[in-house]
Amino acid sequence: MKIVIVDDSVVIRQRLTRLLSKLDGIEVVGEADDVPVAKKLVEKLKPDVAILDIRMPSGSGANLVQELKQLKPAFRVIMLTNYPYPENRKKCMDLGADFFFDKSTEFQEAVRLLGRMATGSCGT
Repeated sequence: MKIVIVDDSVVIRQRLTRLLSKLDGIEVVGEADDVPVAKKLVEKLKPDVAILDIRMPSGSGANLVQELKQLKPAFRVIMLTNYPYPENRKKCMDLGADFFFDKSTEFQEAVRLLGRMATGSCGT
């Protein structure tokens, strides 16, 4: 399963890459720190999953969800944010996000979900 990570924090991108590289069946194929680069990466690399932050200097990961889903409808989008407010969750899910996690309390759950997805033991 190919994954692209989109987050303006290099620390978060590195941590996710390190954790995901330990899981069978997962390959982090690209990283982006802004929305324009993320769009180009997804178009070029055609990953199976994107992990998106909501707030970035160059745009909103929430708004990017809909664009990515139009490129590849079967594509999975996981929102991983420090802004887990109900209105953000609703907006992201309404725009097509498949999952929504709080970085501060659900980081490991997001990683576990990706491990289940890679082994086919996730019902998504």
